Amino acid sequence: MNTLRNVSVIGLGYVGLPVAVAFGNEAKTIGFDTNPVRIKELQRNHDRTGEITSVDLSAADILYTASIDQLKKADFHIIAVPTPINDANQPDLSLLISASAAVGKALKKGDIVVYESTVYPGATEEDCLPVLERESGLTCGRDFKIGYSPERINPGDKEHTFTKIKKVVAGQDAESLEIIAQTYERVVTAGVHRAPSIKVAEAAKVIENTQRDLNIALMNELALIFDLLGIDTGDVLKAAGSKWNFLPFKPGLVGGHCIGVDPYYLTHKAEKIGYIPQVILAGRRINDGMGKFVAQHTIKEMIHAGHFISGSTVTVLGLTFKENCPDLRNSKVVDIINELEEYGINVQVHDQLADPAEAFREYGISLIKLGDLKPAAAVISAVAHDTYRHWSTPELLMLLVADHPVLIDVKGTFEPAPLQDAGIRVWRL
Repeated sequence: MNTLRNVSVIGLGYVGLPVAVAFGNEAKTIGFDTNPVRIKELQRNHDRTGEITSVDLSAADILYTASIDQLKKADFHIIAVPTPINDANQPDLSLLISASAAVGKALKKGDIVVYESTVYPGATEEDCLPVLERESGLTCGRDFKIGYSPERINPGDKEHTFTKIKKVVAGQDAESLEIIAQTYERVVTAGVHRAPSIKVAEAAKVIENTQRDLNIALMNELALIFDLLGIDTGDVLKAAGSKWNFLPFKPGLVGGHCIGVDPYYLTHKAEKIGYIPQVILAGRRINDGMGKFVAQHTIKEMIHAGHFISGSTVTVLGLTFKENCPDLRNSKVVDIINELEEYGINVQVHDQLADPAEAFREYGISLIKLGDLKPAAAVISAVAHDTYRHWSTPELLMLLVADHPVLIDVKGTFEPAPLQDAGIRVWRL
C-alpha cells in the first residue's frame, strides 16, 4: 500500500469541513456531501457554520461534490457525518450507515476508510464494516482496511482548531495504523496518538465528553442545592476557585451534538452488554432537566415581582446550544421556551447568529429581530453571545417593562449589582 494517500472527506459539516480544508491546503482533496445546497455554498467559498472563512476556503484545493463516482479518485476516505440520538435518547446511526454505503460503492482494492464520527465502542467494526463489504463486494483486511480517528472539533473555538489538537488514530492492524497516522501527520501539527485498537479509540472519544458532562452535572446539582439555600452559585464557585486545583466548571444548559449526546452512546452499549450505568445516567438526568428548572424559576421570580403569568411576555436571548456559534443542534434553550409556553406565556426569541429558517424548521420557533422585540416582564439571557454580554444596563432596560422587570441570567454573564441598582430583579443559575 502506498503511504501517500489521496483523501476524500464524507460529510462537510462542523467536523468534516475543517478536515477537508486542512488536507486541501496540502493536496487535492475531494469533499463529499449529499446536501446540494451545502455543495453550492462551499463552491462559492461560503461556510454557513462560520467555522471556515471565505479566504481559507478559496485557498484550499477541494473538489466539492455529491457524486459517488468522484470518491473513486481517492484511496483514503474519512467519514465525518453526524451521529445524533433519537427522541428516546438512543443512538441514531442512519447517517453513518448511509455514508458507509456511499463509500462502499466507491471502494477499490488498497483503499482505507477512517471514521471520525462519534460512536460507541465496537460500532466501526460491527455496524459499519459489514456495510462497506456488502456495497463493495470486497473483503476487509484483504482488499481494504478500516480505522478510527475521533473528531475533537469544538464549534466556535478559533484557538483549538483541527490542526492544533493532537489526533488519536487507530487501525485494524499495524500496517493500516501506520498509514493512517502518517496521513494525519501530514496536516495535524500537534501530532498523533496511536491507540492500540479501534475500540480503544472509540471509547476514548465518548469518555472525553462524558467526563465533561458529569462535571457540569455536578455544578448543576450544586446550583439546585445552593438555590434552595439562598446562596449565589457564582459567588460560591468564585470562592472555591481560589484553590489551585479546583476545576473551573460552571452550571448551565448542556446541549449540542457532543456533550449532550455522546454519553448516551456509551450507556447504550453498556446496557446492551448487561451493565446499567448509574453515575452517567444520573448526570444526564440532571443536565436534561435544567431547561425546565430555569423556566420554572423564571415563573417564580415573575410572581415575586408582582407579574401576572398567563399572557405575560418573556424575551429569550439566544437559541443556539453555545455562545458565539450558530449551531442549533440539540439546543436546551428550547426546553425553557416550551415550559414557559405551557404556562400561557408569550415567548419571543432573539438570536442574530442562528439561521431563522433552521430555527423554524427544527423547532417551530420564529426568531424576532432586536428592534421588533416588545418590552417584556422578564428577559432570559440563555446564551452568552458576545453581542449580549457587552450590553450595558440601559440597553437591557430597553428590553424590559418599566415596572418590576426581571432578568434571568443563565450563564452568569452580567454583574448583578448595577442591574439591581437600576430596579431589575436578578436571578442567575
